[in-house]
Amino acid sequence: MSEDRLGLLWGVTIASGASAQLIARLTSLPGVVLLLASGLIVGRAGFHWIEPLDLGSGLGTVVGLLVSLVLFDGGLNLRLPGGELKNAVLRIVLVRFVVALIGGLLAAHWLAGLNWPLAAVFSATVLATGPTVVNPLVQQMRLRAPLGELLEAEGLVLEPIGAVLALMLLELVLGDLQSWQGVAQGLVLRLGFGLLVGALSGLFLSEIIRRLPNETDVLGLRLQLSLGVLLLMFTSCEAVLPQSGLPAAVAAGVVVGRRPSTAFEQLDGLIGQLAQLAITLLFPLLAADVSWQELSPLGLGGVGCVLVLMLLVRPLAISVATFGLPLDGAQRLLITWLAPRGIVTAAIVSLFSIRLEQAGISGAGQLQGLVFLTILMTVGLQGLSAPWLAKKLGLVELEPATLQAEAIVATTVE
Repeated sequence: MSEDRLGLLWGVTIASGASAQLIARLTSLPGVVLLLASGLIVGRAGFHWIEPLDLGSGLGTVVGLLVSLVLFDGGLNLRLPGGELKNAVLRIVLVRFVVALIGGLLAAHWLAGLNWPLAAVFSATVLATGPTVVNPLVQQMRLRAPLGELLEAEGLVLEPIGAVLALMLLELVLGDLQSWQGVAQGLVLRLGFGLLVGALSGLFLSEIIRRLPNETDVLGLRLQLSLGVLLLMFTSCEAVLPQSGLPAAVAAGVVVGRRPSTAFEQLDGLIGQLAQLAITLLFPLLAADVSWQELSPLGLGGVGCVLVLMLLVRPLAISVATFGLPLDGAQRLLITWLAPRGIVTAAIVSLFSIRLEQAGISGAGQLQGLVFLTILMTVGLQGLSAPWLAKKLGLVELEPATLQAEAIVATTVE
């Protein structure tokens, strides 16, 4: 690939993502929806200005590093609600893990026509809601507590689990693993290794940051050290056990985020800006890899599969998981509806399809098409409707100006 074409790829990607963010700011439309649309326009489904596969093996490296930054930022800001709702995230994760995995498997096989092995890979790949989509939507909607915390934590916890499980199932399909026992062992080993390395790296980083003088000119050094530790940790984990870097990034962020101080608050703001830049780059880049040739053969069966996930599997899982919890009907409805898939899901299937095609296994394009159809439908339908639904249900925090106006009216009435 020529250097000029490579430069054009990055230039078009960043420009299209930034333009989508600008339109989102001017129109108040969900930014993630516009980012996804921008990738479709400049990629295979549109003008074909960029081809992500031109990056070769570098695509996986770039995507992995940027995703680790997004997950690290999510861990930094992870705040679980108190009281009984502390267990809500764990219950949602456990119930959804079982119900969504089985439901996705059956829907992908019976409705979309995937064979059983690829249907299992699909189900694990789309298991988790995407923090890269959910978190910006939650922030934009200004959801009342504890909904925002519940939705963000659900995606952040399930994302690494789904990614690792999908890899293990892929290894089973390719013949690198010989039994389901190997899948279970690989899942536990990668999650445990990643969490351990991430926790230790987080402790190391937080101790370094804490010992630096609390001065403005040191803020840049804190950021450089944070990125250095994070990226070295992620690449080392991936070199030892592939996909263990994702849980490591989350664990490191959680540990560093537990050390509140002025220095950490300033660092958190910078990391958040970089994570937003990563999202702005990743969404168009991965969406550009989608072609209508991969989506069109799925037909009504593929659409029906995604609708089953949205309208049957998700409501069933949330109903069981939240039974007995102090959540009212409006809160349950929003949690049930808002479950878009995001960057990690797209990155996983893009890399998996390459391995499947290289191994000569038929159905790789169908698998990638169904995963991207899931992303398109969940991000499009739920991303556009969730802000309206949250307002109709009265689950949105009022703007400061609105609160002040209501206070003035109340005082006048009295």
